[in-house]
Amino acid sequence: MTKKELALKAVEALKKEYPDATCSLVASNPFELLVATRLSAQCTDARVNLVTPALFEKYKSLEDYASAEIADVEEIIRSCGFYKMKAADIVNMAKKIIADFDSTVPDNIEDLTSLPGVGRKTANLICGDVYHKPAVVADTHLIRISNRIGLVETKDPVKVELNLKKLLPPEESNDFCHRVVLHGRAVCTARKANCENCPLSGFCKKKI
Repeated sequence: MTKKELALKAVEALKKEYPDATCSLVASNPFELLVATRLSAQCTDARVNLVTPALFEKYKSLEDYASAEIADVEEIIRSCGFYKMKAADIVNMAKKIIADFDSTVPDNIEDLTSLPGVGRKTANLICGDVYHKPAVVADTHLIRISNRIGLVETKDPVKVELNLKKLLPPEESNDFCHRVVLHGRAVCTARKANCENCPLSGFCKKKI
């Protein structure tokens, strides 16, 4: 079986297992999703979703964030970890989007990664979920599971992203990444690959 065939099998198996492929971060506009994704670094999505309601209630526009006192943002997001750096990034992201991108969250990897604190993982999430462009979000679940089933042989996030972009159907890549996250939390966890309950076990390299 080629890697492309393996990828198609994984896409179909996870689509059947997790028909609803959605991002677990709660946001009502592109900048809120950008903020939530920044907060999710070294933090669980569940924790972020507990923190963001107060943040989004206080700051409703890009201008609100750009004029915010960083210390005030720090206080709200403290429980997300690395809160000083994240607060500064959030305020400075807003300033740069207003100054350089006409108050619109960019729709491409290059411009998104020019924003403070935004790496390729976050940029791909925005491109995929907001602008519905083919994207691969190389988070820890995708890296782990792609290696386990034999789609890639690297733990470098950029290499995983680029390799999977060659293997996955473009129209399936965004949803596939969300489904892998769900699968990585529920079945194929970092602690244990629960192969007996896994829809990928019939063709998984680790199982075979």
